[in-house]
Amino acid sequence: MPKIVGYFVIIVILTSGCNGKDSGNDSLFALAFLAVGSGGSSQGSDASEDEDSSDSEENEATTPDCSQSELNFQSASATEANQWNSVTYGNGLFVAVSIDGTNRVMTSPDGENWTARSAADANAWRTVTYGNGLFVAVSNSGTNRVMTSPDGENWTARSAAEANTWLSVAYGNGLFLAVSSTGTNRVMTSPDGENWTARSAAEANAWQSVTYGNGLFVAVSGNGTNHVMTSPDGENWTARSAAEANTWRNATYGNGLFVAVAADGTNRVMTSPDGENWTASSAAEANNWFSVTYGKGLFVAVSQDGTNRVMTSPDGENWTARSASEANAWKFVTYGSGKFVAVAYPGTNRVMYASCP
Repeated sequence: MPKIVGYFVIIVILTSGCNGKDSGNDSLFALAFLAVGSGGSSQGSDASEDEDSSDSEENEATTPDCSQSELNFQSASATEANQWNSVTYGNGLFVAVSIDGTNRVMTSPDGENWTARSAADANAWRTVTYGNGLFVAVSNSGTNRVMTSPDGENWTARSAAEANTWLSVAYGNGLFLAVSSTGTNRVMTSPDGENWTARSAAEANAWQSVTYGNGLFVAVSGNGTNHVMTSPDGENWTARSAAEANTWRNATYGNGLFVAVAADGTNRVMTSPDGENWTASSAAEANNWFSVTYGKGLFVAVSQDGTNRVMTSPDGENWTARSASEANAWKFVTYGSGKFVAVAYPGTNRVMYASCP
């Protein structure tokens, strides 16, 4: 609210005797005090900043913490019975992509009600991400293996750096970065999502996923000597040892921790505070874990098989099995606007969502 500015006026009247001599008895001091209240326009920016700060703190304090949530997933219908492979959230919109179908993109403002959208090309779209006002998806087939959209509805085809099997794309530090399971250069980067440059990976592995956190890109693979590689800039990569030689499918970052999930192995979760040193953790069940995300104090992973195809963890280390809405092959999970949303194939309903209570 506007601040009150006080104007203080002091009037001092000195009355001397007629003889011209100063005399304390002959002198009269009159003091007048005036206070005026006014809205100060010069304080407007400060007042606005104070109000914005208060609102921000209030909103942060009232946003639900999911860390203790059990998550009750509910089914939602996809727009088409496609092989939905990835979903992301940005600018108030969930966007999912598929590897087949007539319309290979669908969008939703709430994760429940979806609208079909045309992809730029009829490619096998593997992953989609959002950054710097732009949705970017990558593909493992087609002439143009990248497509971009400012709104999730209208898509434009872009040329990839190489015709590789691009499986994952992420955004961080002003850079879009994609990784591939094949090709000479298995990394490509772009400052704008449109113009891409090929980069050398640390090893010629089948890189499955890439994420960004704490100033570092981290990629995981399903094979090779070292199943992890890291880069501070997307150009120069260093090979890192995984906690176990598993088929690592997906990685995410949240609450100061990198977390990766695997399709096989004794321990199908690994965590790292720095992306370099990894520790194995037990999954809730020995499923084919395919994707992991983080939102509001909770890590959530989904799998393609198993009795319980969801698991959650507040710390990335201790996991609890949760029921999926249907026994689908869940491919990807993301978080946005207070909801976890996952996509799958096959299945009757190929979307599920859960809100924090």
